[in-house]
Amino acid sequence: MSDRTADLAAIQQLLDGIVRAWDAADADAFGRAFTADASYVTFVGTCYRGRADITESHRALFRAFTKGTRMASETVSTTFLGPDVAVVVGRGDTFKGRRRALSKIQTYVLVREPGGWRVAAFHNTRRRGLMERVQFRFAPGTRPAVR
Repeated sequence: MSDRTADLAAIQQLLDGIVRAWDAADADAFGRAFTADASYVTFVGTCYRGRADITESHRALFRAFTKGTRMASETVSTTFLGPDVAVVVGRGDTFKGRRRALSKIQTYVLVREPGGWRVAAFHNTRRRGLMERVQFRFAPGTRPAVR
């Protein structure tokens, strides 16, 4: 197995840049993290296609619903599918004021382009804590080994 230390650092730098762009409400910087043909699925199910669509939708969001919010994010796992493709699973959320428990889980498909790692696909899902607890109680075998 090859040493992926440099790739992991570059990927973390990309993810940290997404957080910084969100915190600054910088739609252009946010959009630059994505490939030209990226897909972006929100937790409500909206699907944006392409960097321009992702950038402009976030420009509108930063002026409205998410105005003044900050982003919190943590990486759960990174799996390399090849030398230039990685899948990152993470937890995250946006907040105003004090940071809360991270209530969403994301999947990123990352690709290495000539300028570095970029997000080719992103999917965000809101966790349903009560539903998870009920499910795990009545079907304990459904509890994941790693949480």
